[in-house]
Amino acid sequence: MKPTLPAALALLSLLLPWPVAARTVYRCVQNNTVSLATAPEPGSRCTAQQVDDNAVQTPNLWGNMGVFSGTLYEREQDGAMVYSTRNLPGSRVFLKFTVATPPGEPAHEGLGKVGTPQLNRHARQFKAAAKATGVDDAWLRAIAHAESGFDAGAVSPKGAQGVMQLMPDTATEFGVADPLSAEQSINGGARYMKALLKRYKGDRTLAAAAYNAGIGAVTRYKGVPPYAETLAYVEKVSALYQRYREAMGFKLETPAK
Repeated sequence: MKPTLPAALALLSLLLPWPVAARTVYRCVQNNTVSLATAPEPGSRCTAQQVDDNAVQTPNLWGNMGVFSGTLYEREQDGAMVYSTRNLPGSRVFLKFTVATPPGEPAHEGLGKVGTPQLNRHARQFKAAAKATGVDDAWLRAIAHAESGFDAGAVSPKGAQGVMQLMPDTATEFGVADPLSAEQSINGGARYMKALLKRYKGDRTLAAAAYNAGIGAVTRYKGVPPYAETLAYVEKVSALYQRYREAMGFKLETPAK
């Protein structure tokens, strides 16, 4: 019988060789794949996570990845036995497990589809919001296109509302009394995006990720969360932004050389 996520993760943390109240598990990312380990993995970008032995519920260190089956491997590293869910050279199978990762975030792929720019949708409101906040008009339109397809009456399964698909708490924080008012939603979304761009020093990728999955998720993963929904959303918004800039007469952005 395969262990469940709590059992497998608890075992992973308990495999450390010393008795402590909180144990360290490393969350390692390599080529967009995630693993958990008792020591940093060679070739991976690893962050240490503390697992409290007395916690009522085992924390979700994977992210939103659905249900999948995996393997816990053991191998020697720097003269010690370490354990990881990645099959690295010299590894031996230790046990099999099944993980059911909960969503845990308001992330979604968005309700709008990538398509041709729609410059006539709420054009006056976007222009005014961009002027008031200093946020690129094309960027605001890309967000709205990805979020709702410009539908002022859109409501997502997660509870986001309006053109900019603001969650209720966010709408309240940014002064949106009627989230289904296109003008209020666009103004509130622009103010929220201004705050995100300020937080991330103008990094639109991180701002888009936080708009989708929340600031907490970006902080926790120290970058774009590995959720399938968020990765798809960021890619969608980036593509739309280039299309809107081109349609609005701006030069396309290219990587620095």
